[in-house]
Amino acid sequence: MNEQRFDLTGKTALITGASSGLGEHFARVLAAAGASVVVAARRADRLARLVQDLQDQGYQALAVTMDVTDAESIDAGFTAAETQFGSVDILINNAGIGEGVPFLKMTEGNWRSMLDTNLDGAWRVAHRAAVAMAKSGQGGSIVNIASILGLRVGQGLSHYAVAKAGVVQLTKAMAIELARDKIRVNAIAPGYFRTEMNNDYFESEKGQQYIKEKVPMRRLGQLEELSGPLLLLASEAGSFMTGTIINVDGGHLSNSL
Repeated sequence: MNEQRFDLTGKTALITGASSGLGEHFARVLAAAGASVVVAARRADRLARLVQDLQDQGYQALAVTMDVTDAESIDAGFTAAETQFGSVDILINNAGIGEGVPFLKMTEGNWRSMLDTNLDGAWRVAHRAAVAMAKSGQGGSIVNIASILGLRVGQGLSHYAVAKAGVVQLTKAMAIELARDKIRVNAIAPGYFRTEMNNDYFESEKGQQYIKEKVPMRRLGQLEELSGPLLLLASEAGSFMTGTIINVDGGHLSNSL
């Protein structure tokens, strides 16, 4: 295989939710592959530290403060990226929140907050990126970060599952419509990886037992295990892939009922 197809030199990638966890990891992977990276999130202090670290390693990086529930914030972030690096070629649509709430105890506020960030926010960012990509005539790659909970459900996460199922369907719908504009739209559906949002649970005896019982590989995923799927979808290595959902879950979705 020609490894140059994974090379992102000359490309600009914008990653939302990049101040920690998966998003920070994605930014480091894309920078190492040669892309100029624009890291976006609400926590400006963390973004500044990430950018400094990337620049110290010789990479091109820019931080933009972005709230995916605010269309003006999204537009301002993209405008800053375009001013600094030119057109955004790659979008990693990763920003999201997680909050377990049993259905009978859920409030409308719980529901709306989850959908506004995880589904509406994904749409807002993808729409801003796609319009610019289509206008440029160069196309691009959009990678939405879904979840295995968008494909099957879990206890106490009905609002999260619905939002991520929406991201899965959004990915497929966008792929059909945007192919003519040379825009590929795919998604990664991660299983359970240790992040700030879930660390306490997976440190607990209950969390560890859950992984042993439900995940065939009997362990959490390692962030590096998302790097290959990410680069495949972001680069020319995946040039004939659109509308694809890649599960990275240690076999969790295939476990027996």
